[in-house]
Amino acid sequence: MIIKAQKGRGSKIHLLLDDEYQITTDVNFWAENYIKDGTDITEEEWNSLVDKINYRKAFNKCADFLSRRDHSVKELRGKLLRTVDEASAEKAIERFEELGYLDDEKFARNYAEHLFKNKNYSNNHVKQELYKKGISRDIVAEIIEDSEIDSVESIITIINKKYYSKLNAENGKEKVVAALMRKGFSYGDIKAAFNRIENENYV
Repeated sequence: MIIKAQKGRGSKIHLLLDDEYQITTDVNFWAENYIKDGTDITEEEWNSLVDKINYRKAFNKCADFLSRRDHSVKELRGKLLRTVDEASAEKAIERFEELGYLDDEKFARNYAEHLFKNKNYSNNHVKQELYKKGISRDIVAEIIEDSEIDSVESIITIINKKYYSKLNAENGKEKVVAALMRKGFSYGDIKAAFNRIENENYV
């Protein structure tokens, strides 16, 4: 099989076998793995080159995604598999875990803190959001146990931000209680929050 390289747009390099297009890489990769035009390569050599190209693509995409924000392994894998093969995705994920840039526990703790403090989520709601991100039950349980969030205070904050004006409407309190329970708060914490609002004038 005769290999040739053609310059594409920007930094792209198109690779051909026997004058038929096969795959695209970039000038940096090609500078590191250059093969002279017209070289006769074996199928094994070609497959090895393709594996390197696909891994480089997965690695670069990992770096791009993680430069924007932290990800869990599950969500990063899902994004990678839209455009790269599974083997390359897993290899890139393993490398970023080795480098310390991909850590489910660190991600989960930061994400949980954001949900607790900025979203005023309940423990149950935070659990469900972490499970969606693929965080293990052991890590989730540890994070919830370590949290020092006052659920009653969170409920009061939500009521004052979103529901206070609705309390005087017909069946307003019942509707607010139902909304809070859908957010994962317990009836006991909701009741305690209303008692605190009524007794301490939280507004």
